Amino acid sequence: MPALAVAPETVPQARDNSPPRDCSPRTLVTVATYNEIENLPALVDAIWREVPAVDILVIDDNSPDGTGRWCDERAAEASTGGGHLLCVHRAGKLGLGTATIAAMQYAIEHGYDQVLNMDADFSHHPRYLPALLAAMEQADVAIGSRYCPGGGTKDWPWKRRMMSWGVNTYARCLLGLRPRDTSGAFRCYRVSLLKKLDFAAIKSRGYSFQEEILWRLKRLGARMVETPIVFADRERGVSKIDRSEALAALWIIFRLGLTNWLGI
Repeated sequence: MPALAVAPETVPQARDNSPPRDCSPRTLVTVATYNEIENLPALVDAIWREVPAVDILVIDDNSPDGTGRWCDERAAEASTGGGHLLCVHRAGKLGLGTATIAAMQYAIEHGYDQVLNMDADFSHHPRYLPALLAAMEQADVAIGSRYCPGGGTKDWPWKRRMMSWGVNTYARCLLGLRPRDTSGAFRCYRVSLLKKLDFAAIKSRGYSFQEEILWRLKRLGARMVETPIVFADRERGVSKIDRSEALAALWIIFRLGLTNWLGI
């Protein structure tokens, strides 16, 4: 998507003797976790190496492996890089979609300018964070994309690549979405646009949330850009992929597609 030209603002030439202020957007990086103690400590450190000033919010679904407990202990330590670690504890596994909604609502309630969502298992590597945040200068949603020029996947078998291509094509056609990567969760959102969402109307609780949120934001006029990433499967911990939930996601996308094209 081409960059949008923005007319420069007229700045009044008034004398200002106040100390210089940090005008960078206030950013919240959010991570949903369930049994990610093998990944989360290293991930938090890696995020702050790349973007030291961001706050990190962990949405933990009562992980029995101690992920939430570790988060509380680390959050109690003094911050050295400017950012803070925060943790929301939920009663159990309530779905990735609801975790992302909780993170978005936290960002709205606490006055953040941007909320960036990423996976907890290093499949979304923190080295891409600076580029993703820079893309927000011309967008309301910046997508870490596997399928734009320069993006890709690492060590995926052909069957998985075809399935991913099929799901993305299915969603783009039914929902009228322009981004090539509609199913990835590595994204940054402008909070002022999220405030306009009716969160109660969102149907998805699992995988189809990624497509549905783009569709709903598109209907609000969101500007979307993609920046390339290489997606790598987790090296530690256990995948949470559920086949029945994936099939349910296809059905929800179909229902949303009927609304999109027929108004049903």
